[in-house]
Amino acid sequence: MSVIAWVALGGIVVIGLLGFLGRRKPDLDLAEWTVGGHKFGVATTWLLQAGEVFTTFTFLGTAGLVVSGGAASFYSMPYVPLGYLALYFLAPRIWRMARARGHLTQADFLEDAYSSRAVGILVALAGVVFLLPYLQLQITGLGLIVQVVTGNHSMGAWSMVIAFVLVVAFVLWAGLRGVATTAYFKDVLMIVMLFVICISVPIHYTGGFTSAFEVIREKMPDMLSVRGTSEYGIPWYLSNMAISAIGVAFATMPHNWPPIMSARNSTVLRRNYLWLPFYNTLIVMPLVVGYVALVVLGSGADPDSALLDLASGVLPDWLMGVAAVAGIATAMVPSASLLIAISTLVSRNLARARSEKAQFTVTQVTVVVATGLALFLSIAMPDLLANLLLLTFSGLDQLAPAIAAALLFRRQVGASSILAGALVGMAIVIGYTFWWTLPWAISEGIIGLAANVVVVVIVEIVRRSMSGRPAAEWPVAEGSMAGSGR
Repeated sequence: MSVIAWVALGGIVVIGLLGFLGRRKPDLDLAEWTVGGHKFGVATTWLLQAGEVFTTFTFLGTAGLVVSGGAASFYSMPYVPLGYLALYFLAPRIWRMARARGHLTQADFLEDAYSSRAVGILVALAGVVFLLPYLQLQITGLGLIVQVVTGNHSMGAWSMVIAFVLVVAFVLWAGLRGVATTAYFKDVLMIVMLFVICISVPIHYTGGFTSAFEVIREKMPDMLSVRGTSEYGIPWYLSNMAISAIGVAFATMPHNWPPIMSARNSTVLRRNYLWLPFYNTLIVMPLVVGYVALVVLGSGADPDSALLDLASGVLPDWLMGVAAVAGIATAMVPSASLLIAISTLVSRNLARARSEKAQFTVTQVTVVVATGLALFLSIAMPDLLANLLLLTFSGLDQLAPAIAAALLFRRQVGASSILAGALVGMAIVIGYTFWWTLPWAISEGIIGLAANVVVVVIVEIVRRSMSGRPAAEWPVAEGSMAGSGR
């Protein structure tokens, strides 16, 4: 094997070993495995939350989006800080409510908020269905990274298998603490390699940071602005930024909840949200590399491999191997978080095992099954879930009204209204993804969310007119679900 391949495989093993070192207690209960016993401080929760932003898609896809859509790719910069601004106020409330009531999952929270098992089942089912293609994306992205840097297709497939056998092993052994341990390694290495690539690539290919933009201005000026209503036009830019910001602000992705619940107190979360927006500015680096790729490779280049193709022409083999490890880490670490979220939703909200021991068993079996399914599809049928991937963010954002009502209105909205709105919103997102034509290339998530809110309002008006009163407020200060066997 080449030097790059040896370094990449070595990096995979190191990430796996770091995950094993995360375990603190000889015997784990489900709360310790899922949310670290609610004991994480500022640094650890920072890295867990920051790690949700920088995934394989960020490492490869951001530069690729510049190649495909030019300036429209800059939608990825403002939505995370906007979402964190809202989470500064909302995340501490989520933490206090969840801690008081013994919640471990997003579905626990919403089922309790609306006193409705149907809400809990819908939320859990949506989480599992919409997160599985996101897990497949990470696995496929890892294989693509190894394949591109080594030039060996079979090496990409074997690396997926080895990496995710190790991910399953350390997740089963250490849970969220294993994810936290690997997150330290992932973020440091990723930041270092992004700086190396962002500095060396423009200098090597275009002689500096501004040269690429001067060439683009002369030859491809459309790539420097967002205009019109066609693909990657103004409607696409604004709607995708809005739906992404809403998703972050209301934590609609189930795997965002364990990092919030793992904090030792709500002050930890507030401190993080003051500084996390600055971390997101690092995304400008792959955006710059994307513009260099436009100049060097042209708009017809493969978007997914553009960053690595440019880097391979600059970096020596051993350093290219380190860059591959950084990309691999952006796949393995978020995947571990996804597995924890998926498996806990299955055990607590779908299978509903009664004892905590049974829940833990179902959780760990689900980790293996979910990984096996996603790994099989990544290798055998990599394009099978391509359309379903579009549903991940837009589909899960249909939970935003339910979360907003629970947090802001103390659940004075009925479960029937929430269920009706979510089902309509998800149906519209699915319809636009697979069958209907989107107007002006607007995000299907925004259309679904608008219909979702309208349906919630209409059903709630009808429900109140029939019952004569709003739903009862959700008591958050008293009582606890801890130890209830849920």
